[in-house]
Amino acid sequence: MEIATKLAPLGLALIMLGLGMSLTIQDFIRIIKIPKDFLVGFISQLVLLPIIALLIALLLKLPSELAIGMMLIACAPGGVTSNVLTKFADGDVALSITLTAVVSLISIISVPFIMFASIDFFEIGIVKKISMTSIALKMFLVVTVPVIIGMIIRHFAKNFVDNQASLIQKISVILFMLVFAAIYIEEWDNIITYFAQAGLPTLLLNISMMILGFYIAKYFASGVAQQRCISIECGLQNGTLALFVGTQIFGENITIFIIPTATYALIMMITSIIFIFILRKNT
Repeated sequence: MEIATKLAPLGLALIMLGLGMSLTIQDFIRIIKIPKDFLVGFISQLVLLPIIALLIALLLKLPSELAIGMMLIACAPGGVTSNVLTKFADGDVALSITLTAVVSLISIISVPFIMFASIDFFEIGIVKKISMTSIALKMFLVVTVPVIIGMIIRHFAKNFVDNQASLIQKISVILFMLVFAAIYIEEWDNIITYFAQAGLPTLLLNISMMILGFYIAKYFASGVAQQRCISIECGLQNGTLALFVGTQIFGENITIFIIPTATYALIMMITSIIFIFILRKNT
């Protein structure tokens, strides 16, 4: 996965730059004004998702390396793909963007914490000498800084950014797809093996979180649009970020740990499209 891992930092930085260009201060103010919807999505994604991933790993008795890989994709925030698909599903796009942005910014702390706790829990030895602070700092440079730069660009070139919003979203999605296309091309001979190893657990994780997000939001969120948004946010994760973090922690030994991320990335696109089709058909 040499090509993919080299693409990941650049791809992630550009994706986060695009996210920053879609943000305004109002997106953060809405958390204070309408906290309920945000908290439902935030807790479902940041707390419930890793717990469900851990339970699936334990119930299926996954090898430690694959279990760590499950935790890696589960602790990743939602990606910009979720914002685009929320729009297609007639969900609350503003809430989707806010959740993606806030969870992404918090991920520089939450992801290293969950990953190092998981590594200790599953007793995995790390060849590279690396600290949680070091990972958080690298994530800050690749995740937070581009978001801030994107917001600054929007502030000084608002009309241009607004006019090109659709193009910026498309570029972000294409970058995400390019990173994983590189994985699938580079590892084509092993794809069937990867799906045999991690296809079932990642499918279970994806479907269970979309269903849980849907029904939790049904009872606690304020409306149908918010329910659809939260369900999609719970099911679509930023695989590029997971790939970047995995590379930083495991270095050349990343392949086995990144298998669940590779399978999840493909599965989530298929299930989310089916989910949106069902929603639109029943609307």
